[in-house]
Amino acid sequence: MTYHFPPKTVINNKHVLRVISLNVNGLRAATKKGLLNWLAISDADVICMQETRIQQHQWTDDFKPDGWHCHLFPAQKAGYAGTAIYSRLPFIPTDGLGFELADSQGRFTCGKFDFSQFGLAKPVHIASLYLPSGSSGDEAQARKDLFLEEYKAILKRWRDEDRSVIICGDYNIVHKRIDIKNWSGNQKASGCLPHERAWLDHIYDELGYVDTFRTARQDSELYSWWSNRGQARAKNVGWRIDYHACSPDWKARTLGAWVYRDEWFSDHAPVAVDYALE
Repeated sequence: MTYHFPPKTVINNKHVLRVISLNVNGLRAATKKGLLNWLAISDADVICMQETRIQQHQWTDDFKPDGWHCHLFPAQKAGYAGTAIYSRLPFIPTDGLGFELADSQGRFTCGKFDFSQFGLAKPVHIASLYLPSGSSGDEAQARKDLFLEEYKAILKRWRDEDRSVIICGDYNIVHKRIDIKNWSGNQKASGCLPHERAWLDHIYDELGYVDTFRTARQDSELYSWWSNRGQARAKNVGWRIDYHACSPDWKARTLGAWVYRDEWFSDHAPVAVDYALE
């Protein structure tokens, strides 16, 4: 099984957009593990980060490598949540979803990209999303469920508007049996609850969003997060909870998808998808 990122999948000399999602579990900690050095060789065009856990005054030039357009949306609480976008291409950022649970914790930031030079008539919105975890107890799960309901209405509005979107991020939910090693043992665990998985069914099957990773890859045991307990990473006892959820116009443009495991910057692995722009 291949865990490294190959060169971009270029077909008939068409331009390829490589988008990567990564929960960094603290940008400062991930940087100490070589994240920014890896960015330079990742062949990425856009990297959507979650759980940056850094404030604006801490986000110095040390975290903004040359050649990248960078935007941070921090949580109000220090050392908590937060999202960021790093891009080789210029974009116009917009922060927040318009409700307190998302916006006070920096859980959504979006870049508006102009790809008209490649023949895309309307702007493309590439976003970094960090959904809450419900694993700490009933109150946390209730907050997560509230977020899902609020966000579902927004996702519907974007489909009604025919908005072109690539929403990357840590969704803290597995979708199907193929996406988790221990399916039976986690049916009562947050992140694998039936109503959470039904929420993903709704956005894919009813609203029409596309899990482009699964468009490209149907093989099993391709996980994106592993517990730090019980040698889960070494044994590949993982969960796929990091997604590219895209508007339907990106399905036919999906060329390939990968999980990177040659180096570790976090308890999550980078998840990349290549898209044809022409």
